[in-house]
Amino acid sequence: MDRFTAFESCVAVLAVDNIDTDQIIPARFLKTISKEGLGEQLFFDWRYEADGSPKADFVLNSAPAKSAQVLLAGDNFGCGSSREHAPWALTQFGFRAVISTSFADIFKGNALKNSLLPVVVGREIHAKLLKQVTGDPLCTVRVDLETQTLTLPDGSECGFAVDEFSKTCLLEGVDELGFLLKHTDEIGVYEAGHGGGVDTAYALT
Repeated sequence: MDRFTAFESCVAVLAVDNIDTDQIIPARFLKTISKEGLGEQLFFDWRYEADGSPKADFVLNSAPAKSAQVLLAGDNFGCGSSREHAPWALTQFGFRAVISTSFADIFKGNALKNSLLPVVVGREIHAKLLKQVTGDPLCTVRVDLETQTLTLPDGSECGFAVDEFSKTCLLEGVDELGFLLKHTDEIGVYEAGHGGGVDTAYALT
């Protein structure tokens, strides 16, 4: 995983409530254990015609959205069945953050473990951002995880919450196992001081 750094980006708008994981990445694409190619399958049934050609009126097929690193979604994003392929598909497309008024808990957890930042904002901020982006599709937002701030196109800022452990892992560019491996020396000292006989370097690899 790469370190999560502050960035600016235009915004792709898909402000539909209750988008479930089967729409994010349909079940027929879940056979793979590789992330490769999942970006092309993101929102497949909404994004493509029956013959496989892109739907001209779908947001991710528009020029600004193709380079967007931020998705502005509706309420309760990522509901439905649990599948880690959902954040995989979003990050493979190029998204680094999703903004919504709420996320399904399992999706939120999977996103944080896969370097996709779920940003929860209030309905007033969401409506304000939606209006600004709709008025100017090329405008940008700034996402800063370290300060936990979202800067809207008009320059106004709002904070967002993220648990400290997930924040640390994202900023350091490590997953849960990587975090533990970085602390094998401290774990070894603790075990030695408490009568533990575990070889932590071996146990954690």
